[in-house]
Amino acid sequence: MINGDRQWQSHMEMARIGSTPAGGVCRLALSDEDKESRDLFVQWAEQAGCAVRVDRAGNIFARRPGMDGNLPPVMTGSHLDTQPLGGRFDGAYGVLAGLEVIRSLNDDGLETRAPIDVVVWTDEEGCRFTSKTMGSMVFTGMVSESIVYDVSDPDGKTFGDELKRIGYAGSEPCGGYPIKAYFEAHIEQGPLLEQAGIPVGAVIGAQGQRCFIITVTGEEGHAGTLPMDQRKDSFLGVARMTVAINRAAFKFQPVPVATIAHVQVRPNSRNTIAGETKFTIDSRHPDAEILSALEEEMLGACKSIAEEMGLAIDVERTSVAPPVSFDPILIDSVRNSAEKLGIPHMDMFSAAGHDACKLAAVAPTAMIFVPCENGISHNELENATPEDLAAGTEVLYAVVLEAANS
Repeated sequence: MINGDRQWQSHMEMARIGSTPAGGVCRLALSDEDKESRDLFVQWAEQAGCAVRVDRAGNIFARRPGMDGNLPPVMTGSHLDTQPLGGRFDGAYGVLAGLEVIRSLNDDGLETRAPIDVVVWTDEEGCRFTSKTMGSMVFTGMVSESIVYDVSDPDGKTFGDELKRIGYAGSEPCGGYPIKAYFEAHIEQGPLLEQAGIPVGAVIGAQGQRCFIITVTGEEGHAGTLPMDQRKDSFLGVARMTVAINRAAFKFQPVPVATIAHVQVRPNSRNTIAGETKFTIDSRHPDAEILSALEEEMLGACKSIAEEMGLAIDVERTSVAPPVSFDPILIDSVRNSAEKLGIPHMDMFSAAGHDACKLAAVAPTAMIFVPCENGISHNELENATPEDLAAGTEVLYAVVLEAANS
């Protein structure tokens, strides 16, 4: 059994690193705050008897040895980096739940056949170096170390240089070895579990995602002298496109999500008609066919509006992530363990991307969700209860123990 009070205390201590005035956390990847959180995790892991190693992408692996060191490890973990105004539990819960499993196995005097690795993945959030899940993508061979090393932040500092600066440019090769199972515990980052009054979600897969940059070009003009019916206002076109994209989502069931969250206007002057407006679309759905149909509907609407208004439009698809299905055997293990523990649970999809979505390409993978208050995440108000965190960790303890002994 796990120690929920100890786990909560560890959360509160970790949350002090990069704490913000409104109760959130700012620990950007490879920042001084990220280094401090990593150092604390390594200290705790070593105190729990783990051997710590770091690979060339900065991913940290804290290993509790098994009776047979030749067996593939069972892995569990998540990330410690956050959004600029992030919460205390996104990512950190998965890391500290894994650490609590190790501590509780020690308390219970239990050995496992296979070793257990608790992992801290590098730069899951992707808000500093432009691409998310950097560490797990290198580990799974989806992107090369050299490409990641050269990625720069807005200040021109490269991933590789910052990794060295904080002392986490490890020497271990990235991946390339078998993994028995990978489990990731995480707050849901949505409202479904809380609304259902259920403390644990057995995650059966993750939504697919398609992202775009749309550039709409019109013509600059004087805000006071050019008549309304003679304008080629790119921003007005984008405003109409935004409404059309929102309407497009509601044409499908279950309803997908489509978000416009980053807009750049040129020349961005208060008395000049916008000559060019760029915006992003982030679209997600667990069904690949619906996601494809949504893309066609959204982009078709945008092109029709541009043609009607005499605007030029350019569409760049920036990323495509197919829906991910997790391992049926491990999902059953999550369900069965929750059942045996008397913890209510439900099947669900992940609406967000996670390192687990990358690990699923190279290892049997499953996720365990717990509720977060009002479904709020990526926000300083993000919150979770000690009881829900403990329930999810109890299930994690059971499934890790089962996988490491099977």
